[in-house]
Amino acid sequence: MNEIKPYSKAIVLLLKKTVESNSLEWNNILRYQSDIQEYLSVIGLELVIKKDEGFAYVKQIVMEDDSTLSLVQRRQLTFEVSIILVVLRQLLEDFDNNPTDTHSTERFVSANEIKDEVRLFLPEKYNKVKLEKDLDTHIQSVVKLGFLKEVWNGNNDTRYVIHRIIKEKVTLDDLDLFRQKLAEYVGGTR
Repeated sequence: MNEIKPYSKAIVLLLKKTVESNSLEWNNILRYQSDIQEYLSVIGLELVIKKDEGFAYVKQIVMEDDSTLSLVQRRQLTFEVSIILVVLRQLLEDFDNNPTDTHSTERFVSANEIKDEVRLFLPEKYNKVKLEKDLDTHIQSVVKLGFLKEVWNGNNDTRYVIHRIIKEKVTLDDLDLFRQKLAEYVGGTR
């Protein structure tokens, strides 16, 4: 008969979402890291632990032919959500390179700050009226994806903390590629 392992809850949690260091299962992830990795590798997943960043997650193992077992479904992001992710990644990169608050390792951002930054990315002919109407919905999509966590809401603005997993999902190479594609897009619409 199979017995439930002391790290079973940690595996289930990792399969559902990113696990942060304040989670009840964090210590089990650290303690049973090799057992968890052994289990996950059977189903084509890899355990990634970022101790200094304070989170762990699983990602698909890429095989020699650049394929995966396709356990995790990739989602197509909208143009607007992609811009928000790029903005957030750039804000976090700037913060890490030039921290303004030496007591904090977290980058806080307001919804209004996100909106201001997104406006800078848009081509001239982009439908800005529609964007303004839908921007809060796009920001909420980013929250649901786990890249932002709401920490305060009031006075016609909301404050978030940028989750550091964005550095794993949106790399510096991705930022450069997005900028190139955006420049091509802007060049083609004028």
